[in-house]
Amino acid sequence: MIALLLIPLVLPWALPPLARRAVESVRSEVALWTVTCATAALAVGVMTCLGALVLPLALAVPPVGALADLVQPLAAGPEPVVLGISAFAAGAFTLAVARAVCKAFAEVSRLRAARTYVADLPDAGGLCVLDDPRPDAFALPGGLRGSDRIVVTSGMLRALGPAEREALLAHERAHLAAKHHLFLSVSQLAGWCHPALATVAAHASFAVERAADDAAARHCGDRSLTAQAVGRAALAASRTAAASDNATLAPAAATGPVPARVRALLAPPPVRRVVPAVLVIALVCTAAGASSLSGAVWLHRGVETAQGQHPSE
Repeated sequence: MIALLLIPLVLPWALPPLARRAVESVRSEVALWTVTCATAALAVGVMTCLGALVLPLALAVPPVGALADLVQPLAAGPEPVVLGISAFAAGAFTLAVARAVCKAFAEVSRLRAARTYVADLPDAGGLCVLDDPRPDAFALPGGLRGSDRIVVTSGMLRALGPAEREALLAHERAHLAAKHHLFLSVSQLAGWCHPALATVAAHASFAVERAADDAAARHCGDRSLTAQAVGRAALAASRTAAASDNATLAPAAATGPVPARVRALLAPPPVRRVVPAVLVIALVCTAAGASSLSGAVWLHRGVETAQGQHPSE
């Protein structure tokens, strides 16, 4: 049934509330892996099903049908319904691919611009201090050839006390050590494939910041101090537009829902690895995968029948 290929297009709408619950309830590292892997799995399912749904429309074109050696039309259901769904899938697939390419190009351009800006500046142990009165700080991944850097402005250093500076730098080092830019890349790419997954990308970003906050708190041995550093850094950065110019893939200490981050730091850290929300996320991904596979098998058998073959068992 063609409905099997439509189910994975609907299931991503169940993920945003589950992702929010997971980020709030389990250890930040576990939440980050769970949400990122779920968005990636559902995005793959969405694009696979959209591609499969385009097939009936493509095979209805005589030259394509002849190229596929069809001896009779593909029987995928009522023709107006099937062709309408297929046309919608073709448009959605094209839009998702075009949007992903454009957005990815823009993000890579911004990341390259940031790297070029600091490339010739001196650094001490990966720390690069910009002589800029605007408070800002972010972790800049080096990519395949470059080296990772922590970029902080003189304005941010003046806005914080010595202990708060150490917490800030520990936060940025945690971003680089855990390769958080890769998690952000996956969640952003998935979000460009489906509107529901775009909402989940915000929860993945929150999980990234929470993971770095927790790492900084462990380094400093004081969650209250880390919360104070996060709050003061965000307050200082909010007075300028500096932070808004950073690439999404260069995580900054003053980004994300800062009040929620501060509340999380002032509360005891979650110790659980599994909660009902995580189990339901796994169930949603499993259902999407099973539905995608079943729909693809059904469509493949339909193509074999249209080719005059006996469907494979």
